[in-house]
Amino acid sequence: MRIITAADIAEVADFRDLVETLRETFRHPPVAPMRHHHTIERPGDAPDSTLLIMPAWTDFASQGSSAKGYTGVKIVSVVPDNKLRSLPSVVGAYLLLSGESGVPLALLDGQALTLWRTAAASALASAYLSRADSSKLLMVGAGALSPYLVRAHSAVRPIDHVLIWNRAMERAEKVASRLSDLPARVSVTDDLEGAIRGADIISCATMSEAPLVQGQWLSAGQHVDLVGAFKPTMRESDSHAVSKARVFCDTRDGALSEAGDLVIPMAEGRFSADDVAGDLFDLCRGERAGRRFYDQITLFKSVGTAAEDLAVAAHVFARA
Repeated sequence: MRIITAADIAEVADFRDLVETLRETFRHPPVAPMRHHHTIERPGDAPDSTLLIMPAWTDFASQGSSAKGYTGVKIVSVVPDNKLRSLPSVVGAYLLLSGESGVPLALLDGQALTLWRTAAASALASAYLSRADSSKLLMVGAGALSPYLVRAHSAVRPIDHVLIWNRAMERAEKVASRLSDLPARVSVTDDLEGAIRGADIISCATMSEAPLVQGQWLSAGQHVDLVGAFKPTMRESDSHAVSKARVFCDTRDGALSEAGDLVIPMAEGRFSADDVAGDLFDLCRGERAGRRFYDQITLFKSVGTAAEDLAVAAHVFARA
C-alpha cells in the first residue's frame, strides 16, 4: 500500500486539472452517502470536536462493468482549539481501495486532500457563477484553507488583487507571505466592510458562528463563496445576503441539512429549499444556468461531499 504525503499531493496536484476532474465527477458521480457527523464532547471549557466519516465508491451499475472502480473513506477530526497546539483545526486520513478487490491501494494525507478538493470545488463553482472578468478577490479567514482558495480562484479567474482579512492580523500577514509568488498583488486589511464592498469574489473559510458577510454590503455583480461553516449552528453570511443572491450549493441534501448559512434563514422564513437555484450536479450537467446576467449576485455554499474526496484521491493516486 502506497503512503501519499501532503508533499506528494502538492507535487502532482494542479487546480486547473482538479477543476476538470471534479467537473467530470459531478457529471457522472460515484455513490456518496451523507457523511457520518458526530460531536465529541470535550472536558472543561474546551470546545467540542467533530468526527466526520465520509465513504464513497464507484457505481459499476451506472458506469459499466468495464469502469475502473475505487472505494474510499475519509476520517476527519475537526478540533477548533488545535491552534493552541500549533496544529491545524482539520486533520484526518483517506484510505483508497480497489473497487474490484477491496485491496487497500493508498493512504493519503487527509488534511491535504481536503484542502485541495475543497478549494477546487469552489473554483469549479466560480467558473459557473462569478463574472468572467473578476479581478479582485477577498479572502475572509486565514486558516490552512485560505491560501488554497486564493490559488484555486486565481486558476479560473484573472485575479490581480487579493485582500486577506482575519480577526488576528498577524495570521493574515502570514498567509499573504505564503502567496508572494502569485502575479497578483496580495495585501491584508482590517476593514471587512470596505473589503467586501470592493471585491468581485468574496471567499470565506472560517469557523464563525456569527455572520461576517452582511447582505447590506453586497452589490451587483459579486460572487460569494462560503466554505467554512459546516454545522447548522455556524454561519458566515447573514440572512439578507442569502435572500438577495442566486444561491447554489455543492449538494442539496448536505447544504440544506448541515449548512447554517442556509438552515438559519430557512428557520427564519427568509429562505426555502426551493430558493436553491441548483447544485454542482446541475451546473456540470448543464441542467441549470449559473450566472444569468452580469449584475447578478451569486452565492455558493460548500459543505463537502465524499464524491470529491474519492475523485481527487484517485486522481492523485494515478499520478503519484
